[in-house]
Amino acid sequence: MTELIQINKDSSKPKYVQIVTAVIESIEKGKLKKGSQLPSINELASWQKTAKATVAKAYEELRQHGIIQSQHGKGFYVAKTTVKNELNVFLLFDTLNPYKEILYNSLKRSLPKSTHYSIFFHHYNRDLFRDLISNNLGNFNYYLIMAHFDEDVSSIVNTIPKEKLILIDKDVPQLEIPYAAVYQDFEMDVFHGLESAVERLQKYKRVHLVLGKKNFQYVPKGIIRGFKNFGKKFGIICEVMDNLTDSGIVRGDAYLLFSDSDMITFIKHINSKKLVLGKDIGLISYDDTPLKEILMDGITVITTDFDEMGKTAGRLILNRKQEKIPNTARLILRKSL
Repeated sequence: MTELIQINKDSSKPKYVQIVTAVIESIEKGKLKKGSQLPSINELASWQKTAKATVAKAYEELRQHGIIQSQHGKGFYVAKTTVKNELNVFLLFDTLNPYKEILYNSLKRSLPKSTHYSIFFHHYNRDLFRDLISNNLGNFNYYLIMAHFDEDVSSIVNTIPKEKLILIDKDVPQLEIPYAAVYQDFEMDVFHGLESAVERLQKYKRVHLVLGKKNFQYVPKGIIRGFKNFGKKFGIICEVMDNLTDSGIVRGDAYLLFSDSDMITFIKHINSKKLVLGKDIGLISYDDTPLKEILMDGITVITTDFDEMGKTAGRLILNRKQEKIPNTARLILRKSL
C-alpha cells in the first residue's frame, strides 16, 4: 500500500501536499477502496524517508475533509470514495465597504464553486480579532486575514498554521516566513501615486491628508510616511489633519481623503461655496469604486486593484503557495484634481 503514496523530493510542492494528492488520486482511480487501510504514520515516514510530522499533517488534512478516518489502535482507513475536496474558507475583514465586496467576488470567481465561505469583521478591535481567530481554529482549510492594525498582532496571527494562512491587503512583517500574503505597500503606493500627480498638485498651495478619525477610519502609518516623504521630495506643503471640518476646507488647497463620508461632506461643502472641483480646490480619494468614476465628473483616486487581490489570493490557495506578493496600485487621474 505504501507504493501508492510517492513523494518527489525534487518537487517544489510541499511533501504533505504530495501525500494528500496521492491518496486522493489513488481513491479516484479505484486503487484505494472504501475501508482500505492506509500505511501507519511510522510506516509511510520510514518508506518515504520523511518526517513523521509530515505524514501526520497530511493525514490530519485528509481526516478534516472526511476522506479518511482513524480507529484507535488500528490505524487509518478510507472513509469515502466519492472524493470532492471542498474548500472551507475563513475570511476576516476589518469592516464592510465596497472594496471588500470587489475582493470577495473576485476570490469566489477564482475558487471552485463548491467552496464554502464564512465572513467575519473585527472593526479594528484587537480583542475581537483575537477571539474570532481563536474560536475558529481547526474549522477551516484556509484563513484569509485582513490585519488592519498598526500595533503588532503577530502573536495572534501566529496561532494559525502557516500553511493555512493568507494575509490580505496588509502584511504583518513581524511574522516569521514562510507564509502567504497579497498586500499593499502603503508607503510606496501613496508616494508614487502622488508623484504621478505632482504637476497637478503643484498648482495648489497645500495638500492635506485627512485621516477621518471621527469616522473610525483606519489609515496605515505607512501612508502618512509616504505622504510626508512626497512633500519633502517635491517641496510641496503637506499637512496631516485628524478630521475634516468646514473651516479646514480652503480654496486653493488639495485634499487626500480616505473616508467616503468625508468625501460626501467635502463635496457638499464646496458645492455650497460654489467652488469648482479641480480648479478652485483639489480632491484625491483612496481606493476606487464605480461611483467615483462618475461622481462630480470623476474623482481622482490612488487605488490598489482589489479584483487582482482576490485573484492572487485564489491562486495562492489553489497552488498551495507560501509567497508574499505586493498588489498592484496606481493613480487614476480624473477631473477632481
